[in-house]
Amino acid sequence: MKISTKTRYGMRFMIDLAQHWGEGCVALKDVAERQGISKKYLEQVVAPLTAAGLLRVTRGYAGGYELARAPQDITLADVVSASEDGLELLDCMSGLFACERQEGCLSQRIWGGLQNAMHDYLEGQTLADVVAG
Repeated sequence: MKISTKTRYGMRFMIDLAQHWGEGCVALKDVAERQGISKKYLEQVVAPLTAAGLLRVTRGYAGGYELARAPQDITLADVVSASEDGLELLDCMSGLFACERQEGCLSQRIWGGLQNAMHDYLEGQTLADVVAG
């Protein structure tokens, strides 16, 4: 199992904004330089984070990006869920997919346990926790 590059960069972007919380809008190019990520790619990374309501965008001369909520109010689960379209490991875990083996599937308990552990960990950590170390 691998986390997508878009999710990894999205997390780095959100942590960077949390580190600069309270300083106003942060220019995308500044985050790109600090994180060593191309500005063009970051533009794609921020789109789902903005759509999920995690970012506030201000256009114009002094514009840029800032967290839509305080760092202590944004969990890592919020970030991953926005970037990955949810936290489900398998289609059969989402409830949107009917598997003929779902009834009595012993392996589903394994994946469900892993999914729950991952969700609980990400839900229990905020951007403020990460910044605080």
